[in-house]
Amino acid sequence: MARELTVGIAGLGAIGLHLARALDAGVEGLKLHAVSARDHAKARANLAGFKTQPPIVSLAELAAADIVVEAAPASVFEEVATAAIEAGRIFVPSSVGALLPRMQLVERARETGARIIVPTGALLGLDAVRAAAEGEVSSVTIETRKPPRGLVGAPYLEQHGIDVLAVKDEKKLIFKGNAFDAAQGFPANVNVAAALALAGIGPQRTTIEIWADPHVTRNTHTIRVEAASARLTMTIENVPSEENPRTGKITPLSILACLRGLTSTLKVGS
Repeated sequence: MARELTVGIAGLGAIGLHLARALDAGVEGLKLHAVSARDHAKARANLAGFKTQPPIVSLAELAAADIVVEAAPASVFEEVATAAIEAGRIFVPSSVGALLPRMQLVERARETGARIIVPTGALLGLDAVRAAAEGEVSSVTIETRKPPRGLVGAPYLEQHGIDVLAVKDEKKLIFKGNAFDAAQGFPANVNVAAALALAGIGPQRTTIEIWADPHVTRNTHTIRVEAASARLTMTIENVPSEENPRTGKITPLSILACLRGLTSTLKVGS
């Protein structure tokens, strides 16, 4: 029987806590090793009902686990990633946008033997995009529409003095540019675009539009790919989590599916 892989989770918010609960309930081949959280008292309260309460450790100490999942604010991304990569672990980021300006981490992982595995997250058709990118791709675009409150706090809005909560009647185009710039300006909102860029033709050539739309209740992403092998048009409407409207309910489920794929005898999808 193969050895269980241990999992450390950075962050116990809308993503991390759901993932921790699933692992505590039991996932074949995986064991929750430790968690890290800024507010230890709140973390202990959240873990109170667990069958086996994991220790609450520092971000650096999470690297003792085989797999380190980053589900924390983007501000601590580099600390979590660096510790995991230096230890040669499997690093699974949820703040994928934070990886784009730090591609040196990929080179370092190659040197240490670590792996960086980007989960599908709230994205549809990532396997098809990866397949198309093995051939010639002329363009990849993604249009993201979110309820205005789901965009609040983005650095781009603050830098440009944009009040998205004032968008009440008609949808408004907030940003249009490449995925690299979008990740800088909307670190909590465009992880889907970052994953799409990494799967396809890169962040500089991937175009993103971000709309504040008061008429939608779900985070909606429409992806269009023009390739020599296929033309892809995909739309997904993600239900925002109650804990954090910037995060879709499907995101922690996607990370769980990603982790299962690391140990499953049968794995579906590339």
